[in-house]
Order: sequence, then C-alpha cells, then structure tokens
Amino acid sequence: MIHDIFMPALSSTMTQGKIVSWAKSPGEKVQKGETVVVVESDKADMDVESFHEGYLATILVEAGDEAPVGAAIALLAETQEEIEKAQQQAPSTGSSHSQPSQPQATDTPTQPTEAPKAAPAQKQSSNRNGRIVASPRARKLAKKLGVDLSTLEGSGPYGRIIASDVEEAVGATPATPSTPSTSTALVTTPAPTHITQPSPAASQTPATPGEVQPMNTLQKAVVQNMTASIEVPDFHVGYTITTDALDGLYKKIKPKGVTMTALLAKAIAVTLQKHPIVNASYTDQGIHYANNINIAIAVAMPDGGLITPVLKNADQIDIYSLSRNWKGLVERARAKQLQPDEYNSGTFTISNLGMFGVDRFDAILPPGQGAILAVGASRPHVVATDEGLMGVKRQMQVNITCDHRIIYGADAAAFLRDLAQLIEHNPQSLTL
Repeated sequence: MIHDIFMPALSSTMTQGKIVSWAKSPGEKVQKGETVVVVESDKADMDVESFHEGYLATILVEAGDEAPVGAAIALLAETQEEIEKAQQQAPSTGSSHSQPSQPQATDTPTQPTEAPKAAPAQKQSSNRNGRIVASPRARKLAKKLGVDLSTLEGSGPYGRIIASDVEEAVGATPATPSTPSTSTALVTTPAPTHITQPSPAASQTPATPGEVQPMNTLQKAVVQNMTASIEVPDFHVGYTITTDALDGLYKKIKPKGVTMTALLAKAIAVTLQKHPIVNASYTDQGIHYANNINIAIAVAMPDGGLITPVLKNADQIDIYSLSRNWKGLVERARAKQLQPDEYNSGTFTISNLGMFGVDRFDAILPPGQGAILAVGASRPHVVATDEGLMGVKRQMQVNITCDHRIIYGADAAAFLRDLAQLIEHNPQSLTL
C-alpha cells in the first residue's frame, strides 16, 4: 500500500507550511513515529512524524518550497517493491495536490528543443498528460525570469522541473553542478546577471531597492493576526510610573540572573490577580475568564516578524525561575523551536519598545486577548516632590490597549493605578 504524507496543520491559523528539511531521503526506511520532515509553521519549525512504517518513495515538495495544509508532500511505500509504483504516481500526485493554485503551462514549446534522446537516461519528460510537472519554487522563478517551463527538461524525480533547472536555462550556476545540462539552447530570454535562486534565508538578506521581497511564513501570520485585530473596538489608556524603586531592586538581583523583562512580567501578573477582567477575552458566548495568568511578551525575530513566547502562571512562579524560563523561551524562539503551547497560550501581552529608547507608543491588540501593555523607556525627569521641591525621578510611560467589548475605561485605569502602586512602593514583594 502507498500512503500520502500530508502537510500538517501545526497551529489554528496555519493555512500553508514550508518544508525546512527532509530527515529522510527517497528509498530510506521509515519507522512509525520517526521524524520524516521538518516543517515551518507560522511560528516555529516542527518535526513531523510518520503514521506508518515503510519506505520514503518520493518527495513531492522539496526543502524550501511551500504547500497548503492537507496537500501531499511525499509518498510512503509499505514495501521496497512498491517504491517504483509510487514514483510512477509522483508527477500527477504532485501536480494535483501540491500545486492546486498554479496555472498549467502550455505544452507547446516557443522555440525548437533538442530531441528527447539528448536527455540523460535517468530523466523522463516533465510533461505528463498535458501538465508541466514543476516545483512551486521553479514555477515562481520561471515566471520571474520569463522562462517557458515547457522548454525545459527536469532533473528532479521522474523529470520534475526544479529551481536549478530554471537557473541553468538562464545561464546561472545550478544548485547541483553535477547534473548534466541539456538546456543551454533553450533560453527564451536574456539571462539577468543579478538574479540568483531564492533560498529559505532570503528574507535575512538586504532587499534590493525597488525589489518586492516575499514574506516568510511568520510575517504572513503577523499580517493575518493584525488584520483580524482591526475589527475589534479598542481604546488606549496611558499612565506614568516612577521606576526608582524598581530600578534599585533590579540592580541588586540582576547578578543572580534576574531580567527586567521578568520583573515587569511578574509585576503585571500579580496586578492581574486583582483585575481578572483585564486578563479575560471576548467570545461569541460571552466573557471568557482565563484559568491562569499567562504573560506573552513580544520578541522580534532575526529574519523578520515577531513571536510572543509565554511565561505561564507568571503570578505563581518566583522571579528567579521566571527569569530562567524567559531566557530559555527566547533562545528557543529565535531557533524556531518553540512548541505551539509556548507561544499561543498567552492571556495578556507585553510589548516593550523601551529597550530601544521609545518613550511611548500604542500596541495593537492580539487576537483572542483582552489587553496588551505597551512599555516605554525609563528616563530621568524633573518633577515636583511631595514636599513642594523640585527633584529628579526616573519615570516610564505605559499605555494599555483594551478590547472595549469587555473592558471599560475604569477597568483599565484601576489596573494601571495598582500596577504603578506596586512598582513604585512595593517592588520587593516581587522577590517573595
């Protein structure tokens, strides 16, 4: 029996995923429960295990390519004898499942091509039943470079056209130089000298002026979430908090590994205990009061986009453990190794741009939460003291964005007042 390996849905918002790498090569033995492929979801890279035992017969979606959730990305044969049968099915399966939205290229070549006998013996025609069998990346690159796919001979499994075939056609250095080239005479447009094959890390390189650079999976997820947030009727409330006492505490416990991020998260979590409505969220059935206080904190990713690792039960965990947890979350987030529950279980979010020197800003409400707190930089200010004198105190501006369907102005103001009282007058309680 031959089984499809499908693109899994690794999160509730995921509509398509990118293949990061294949853990197995065609022909290799696969055990049930063994990792076969690593898939990039909208937030992290996840190992995908096989539900069956057998042999990886053929790969339909290559590393670096994308496929919609539920699409077949590979075929698994139960026996070695079925591998060849599965490979024969591969072109039509890959065309119909992995690339449902791709227009089919014409079968008529625009220029004379070499006779089929000129192709290496192991290659087969990429044209199957009037369809051009090509990877999504090859199609995208061909469209960009103006290459007619019907004129190319694919070097992929059973004649599938891959990105390096398109590069060869325009005279670029192929990704696999050992593959025999038969397409030198098939160039349909002059070869631009500045274009190279896209790579999964392309988003990390500076963009060329005038270039439209595709978004990565994480950036697309951010767009989706922020667009959904526009429909929520929200409002903003600001507050000025004096941080001298908190700064003094931080200097004392910083050598023990405590971070300011953990201190702020702890202070907010403790305050949320008194204001459960600010930790709640709106549903069609009514107000959902969370069972736990899970503080999500926005972290910028090196290759674009942001992710919100979650400090679970932040009100109940001591500040030292909380700091260690946060350090581990950030390391796994930037390595794209977070589990879904570590970034989608937040009940309240912090966005801290104060570390960049920003004084004050408005944060956009995350979907599924009732509030997010924007934290500005702590700076020295000249202020009037209670004794009527002038003095210098360090202060920071915080600004809360709330879902007005469940949280009202008085709720937000009371929460910020109590947060300020804790930070200004009793920060030592955060170490208990």
